[in-house]
Amino acid sequence: MSALLFVVVTIVIAIVIRFYEKNTNAMCKSKKKLDGKIAIVTGGTAGMGLEIAKEFARREAKVIIACPFKEEGVNARKEIVEETGNEKIIFKLLDLSSIESVRKFAADIINTEDRLDILINNAGVGVPSDFVTADGMSFIMQVNYFGHFLLTLLLLPLLKKSGTSWQPSRIVNTSSILHQIGAYDIRNLNRTDHWFMFQIYAKSKICLVLFARELTKRINGSNVVINSVDPGAVGTRIFDSSGKIYGPIFTFLCNSLYKTPWEGAQTALYVALDSEAGEVSGEFFKNCARARAIKWAYSDKLARIIFDDSVKCVKLTDEELNACLA
Repeated sequence: MSALLFVVVTIVIAIVIRFYEKNTNAMCKSKKKLDGKIAIVTGGTAGMGLEIAKEFARREAKVIIACPFKEEGVNARKEIVEETGNEKIIFKLLDLSSIESVRKFAADIINTEDRLDILINNAGVGVPSDFVTADGMSFIMQVNYFGHFLLTLLLLPLLKKSGTSWQPSRIVNTSSILHQIGAYDIRNLNRTDHWFMFQIYAKSKICLVLFARELTKRINGSNVVINSVDPGAVGTRIFDSSGKIYGPIFTFLCNSLYKTPWEGAQTALYVALDSEAGEVSGEFFKNCARARAIKWAYSDKLARIIFDDSVKCVKLTDEELNACLA
């Protein structure tokens, strides 16, 4: 009898959660067209990134999707073209865990494109076993944060060139609700021996928020805005790192009770497209509205320290940094 009661209560709770979440998930209502615009979506070959890329394609943008897996990229491009009818979809290899790959990708974009209007820093890994990469960085931190930090700075001159005072170029960082516990040991950016791997993941996500706030100060008046988003609990392949048993379970539960990749993509789309969202920079968004990040995200001192330490980690020279920010 007690077991049956437990099952019934669990089902009722799940139904209530699903009803509430599915009826409060906000949707991007912007009708903005993107013909003549160019957008880059890292991780644009699966999950939320793929949904974001499809929506940009529907709005007639030229969309560059990036990931480190050739087969996945080729298949994603084919899927986007077939669903949207937009042939202006390009797949490029990008391994965010490699400084060399990020530099090669950025140089290719600078050399082949005459503008860049939207950069979606979406790619990320969950909590696989962490290790130090060939560049001397935590793998999770490099993929989720350092790679995007370097990529953004290298592409900044092209973003500046493309933005105007009435229509700025936009950068969107995909953070997470877990950024709220990311301040733990944040000064040790490349530490890999945490008790729980999600502490490293959380640290990477608050770093993205701090980066957006610090970069906003350093490029003020440059016709480029950068904001961070919390997509909510979304059923994507990021849970694959939880194992062959728990991964699919977590993905199913998030899709069923919280957000599908399409629903999770809405806040990033809102920040990339909405006119009011384009008027602010360094802000945090959730459910298609401005929200408050954890209090540590508003520490100017911490943001400055993390920025300067990150420059050293990705091996940017002073000359390169000045050229990016000039």
